Amino acid sequence: MRSFDLSPLYRSTVGFDRLFSLLDQASGVEAGVPGYPPYNIERTGENDYRITMAVAGFSDSELSIESRENTLTVKGEKKTEEGRDAEVLYRGIAARSFERRFQLADHVEVKGASLENGLLHVDLVREIPEAMKPRTIAIASGKNASQQIEAKAA
Repeated sequence: MRSFDLSPLYRSTVGFDRLFSLLDQASGVEAGVPGYPPYNIERTGENDYRITMAVAGFSDSELSIESRENTLTVKGEKKTEEGRDAEVLYRGIAARSFERRFQLADHVEVKGASLENGLLHVDLVREIPEAMKPRTIAIASGKNASQQIEAKAA
């Protein structure tokens, strides 16, 4: 019997609490080079999450973030540098474009984004509608219970 490493499933999902939702994502393949750019997914509160991506060399004008349905897409398009006189002898800082997609659970929304020190932070929050939150039902006992049942039957 083989054991399966499910850690790749946890890397691209935010807000899912059920294994079946994670398994549905296993069939999808991310666009671009896997692993670029590197990122972290953190849980910062009960219903708060943060995605941090290492986007060194990209300015905020070269990055775009789009949230559509249950998919968060982060794109980086490096502009060509025209008119530079310097010849690059070794390029260790990646200058390639990328597109990274994250599948979001229901009711997870983007709260904001910031770029500082080469790290792009995308803050997410899961806002469950009042109608879907658990509620407490009062249990009647004694004479009141029988009166309520009779009133409904009439």
